[in-house]
Amino acid sequence: QVQLVESGGGLVQAGGSLRLSCAASGRTFSTYAMGWFRQAPGKEREFVAAISWNGGIPPYADFVKGRFTISRDRAKNTVYLQMNSLKPEDTAVYYCAADLTTPYAAVVLTRHEAYDYWGQGTQVTVSS
Repeated sequence: QVQLVESGGGLVQAGGSLRLSCAASGRTFSTYAMGWFRQAPGKEREFVAAISWNGGIPPYADFVKGRFTISRDRAKNTVYLQMNSLKPEDTAVYYCAADLTTPYAAVVLTRHEAYDYWGQGTQVTVSS
């Protein structure tokens, strides 16, 4: 049974940092792309960052470029999202997702429809 479990969310002041983790289990994830998305109240789920099976050059949403960094530890089946210089508008539930359709995919997809497994989400709240 595939499971994605996020952790690391919480309350932080503007300008602070958080590191989200996503522990994957149930199968091998090391050959598949993983992504982070977020959803704020009253808004649609939006892409944040993604990473290919071998790292590569991860795509980022424009609003997090230079502030967030995605990484993965393939041996631990874990994906991370380091979030620095947080802003109140970063407040949202952050979801980890796995695209288990195509192994060794050359292109990392940013559409949430492309991801077929999701975690339960972790709340990130940034106070001003």
